[in-house]
Amino acid sequence: MSKDILQRFLFDAAPVRGEIVQLDDAWRAVLQRRAYPAVLQKIVGELMAAATLMTAMLKFDGSLIMQLHGKGRVKLIVVECESDLTLRATARWDEDAGDLPDVSLADLLGDGRFVITLDPRDGGQTYQGVVGLAGSSVAAIIEHYMQSSEQLDTRLWLACDEHQTTGLMLQKLPAGHGDPHAWEHLTMLADTLTPDEMRTLKPEEILYRLFHQDSLRVMAEEHPHFGCRCSRERVGNMLKMVGREEADSVLAERGKVEVNCDFCNQHYSFDAVDVAQLFAADSTESAPQTRH
Repeated sequence: MSKDILQRFLFDAAPVRGEIVQLDDAWRAVLQRRAYPAVLQKIVGELMAAATLMTAMLKFDGSLIMQLHGKGRVKLIVVECESDLTLRATARWDEDAGDLPDVSLADLLGDGRFVITLDPRDGGQTYQGVVGLAGSSVAAIIEHYMQSSEQLDTRLWLACDEHQTTGLMLQKLPAGHGDPHAWEHLTMLADTLTPDEMRTLKPEEILYRLFHQDSLRVMAEEHPHFGCRCSRERVGNMLKMVGREEADSVLAERGKVEVNCDFCNQHYSFDAVDVAQLFAADSTESAPQTRH
């Protein structure tokens, strides 16, 4: 039985929808593949929870990619969530400069930006939104993005430790039934939720704790999970893009071309024969066909 749960819900008497997510196995799968400093671990985990909530809210077929870019000690944080709630994440930071200080996200990133990309699986047009970093937390940055780019009132509550990352999202619907002023009431209730409660209570317990006096429609549970799309074929295609000359240069220097996936830490190795076959197959596919 998966410990990773996403629960959607709607308020019967208010134009507000919500979701709650708890990532256990998927979060630990990310941590097993990379040793993140504690302060960065928290940010990566919170971004994973937020990406899961956003993907489920959007209901589209494809991938949602959230990126935090910075020029400080932390250079990049990437979380990708597919429409079937398959998750992966990675981060890059200045490892040579020693331990990361326990400071705010804004201080770690420095002059940074938040990028969200929607990549449809059907080959449709990719959407990308970019905003500056407004706020000192993952929740504040995403709330600012949703308000400034999508004009949707959205609130996020996130909590993360080494065992679990969790998130709660409420979103005010642009048009709907019920009390239009209930938004303030519901967000005020959610503000009473503590990080400890988010990490220790089950989703149904959290919803009861916050909204037991409000009529809710709770949807069937969904189960996010860790997964990576890397493969030997994809890495081979990447080497083709780099080019034969560059691949041969690495072979001459090191005897083989080695690539590690940033997301899952899977190791791929190509020796001289592999590289020759790779580019031979490529040239065969691109050669003009002679008709007899």
